[in-house]
Amino acid sequence: MYGNLSITEPASADRFAEDPEKLAEFEAKIERGEKIEPTDWMPREYRRQLLRMIEQHAHSEIIGALPEGTWITRAPGFKRKMALMAKVQDEIGHGQLLYSAAETLGKTREQMLTDLLTGKAKYSNVFNYPAITWADTAVIAWLIDAAAIINQVTNAKGSYGPYSRALERICTEESFHLKYGYDNVVTLATGTKKQKEMVQEALNRWWKPIMHFFGPPDTVSQHTAVLMRWKVKIASNDQMRQQFLDSYVPKIWELGLTVPDPNLRKNPDTGQWEYSDPDWDEFWRVINGNGPCNKERLAVRRWVEESGAWVRRALMRPDAQYVAPLC
Repeated sequence: MYGNLSITEPASADRFAEDPEKLAEFEAKIERGEKIEPTDWMPREYRRQLLRMIEQHAHSEIIGALPEGTWITRAPGFKRKMALMAKVQDEIGHGQLLYSAAETLGKTREQMLTDLLTGKAKYSNVFNYPAITWADTAVIAWLIDAAAIINQVTNAKGSYGPYSRALERICTEESFHLKYGYDNVVTLATGTKKQKEMVQEALNRWWKPIMHFFGPPDTVSQHTAVLMRWKVKIASNDQMRQQFLDSYVPKIWELGLTVPDPNLRKNPDTGQWEYSDPDWDEFWRVINGNGPCNKERLAVRRWVEESGAWVRRALMRPDAQYVAPLC
């Protein structure tokens, strides 16, 4: 699962200096609803934007497993422990699918992982917040995955074939994650007074990151126009945020939970949700590496990379015999 994509470098006019005939043919193919495949001609800016988007989505799936993964050993009961293990395993698998899709655009998986571990590449801001209680994992699995599904179902209709096909498979598995998360939230919301308080506190903690999830407002996003022009994105950040609110605010209320925003209301004239400013300054601070868990998340991934190096060496040299290092 993933949300906002960071701004890396602004698009400039020379990026669109392509062969006019090829560009016209490319755009006509997209307008007809045909998929662009790796061997097809594509503008340099299309390739750049796609690679940025898919790579950051892949990183988000890998890093996104960490907040929930820390609760596997502490899950309440064997059944929920097994379910959480399966979910975390799925998220890692989604990352592998997306790295494969990104590799079709000419960047190796090793390069992508190096950029992640050095802090050059970005991933969704939402995964830089801590899962303090079991209720946090329930809110993540329900509402963060719900937001991810809205994003991914929409973009599965996009123009690039490998990414669209990866998203279709990912969305199938995410639908099970959503049910798992909803079951956990319902259990807590309808349980004891303490359980309901715990899930409400978790919702309060996660609401702002959830509002950040789809990325900055359309008025300031530097990528939305070109991504929608070539159907890499099918809906804008604000459109998807509104769709999430339409679908899930009523569900939250049905459980007797409160949305922690006194200004949240649906404008009767426009039909649009109005909400408090979710502190976009914090959004940018987290993107730039200054969130609550940015350093912790990358430190864990670096440790994993270093600890698993001997396995990768063994796989690259099947004729050699490697012994796992003593821990």
